[in-house]
Amino acid sequence: MEEHLQPTIVRAQDRVREAALQTTGVLREQAFVADDAWVGVVTTEPGEMSAWHHHGDHETYAYIVSGLKRIEYGPSGTRSLTAGTGDFIHLPKGLLHREGNPSGELSHSIAFRVGTGPATINVEGPS
Repeated sequence: MEEHLQPTIVRAQDRVREAALQTTGVLREQAFVADDAWVGVVTTEPGEMSAWHHHGDHETYAYIVSGLKRIEYGPSGTRSLTAGTGDFIHLPKGLLHREGNPSGELSHSIAFRVGTGPATINVEGPS
């Protein structure tokens, strides 16, 4: 075994709230980042909806820990899906969307992004 290999822990208070990762209505806290991956916690207040954004060249996978997460996407934002506690979501790279919490309780999810470049890119809404 490689004795120099060590596991890493990131405590809740040590997660990074990088301004470039934020979208109005959604709090993203980074736990781990590498050249080709991003892992963090996403928290959305009840009734909040983020601004329109995409995750560039990142495939995004999310696990809903608690509450609900609604994703709006498609032509003029007319399509949507809602995931609940225990569900997983996949967002293809470049998908223009916004996310929100249609429930009356706080929504928590774990996001895993695999790709390169900026992890969150805020944009104007879809045409």
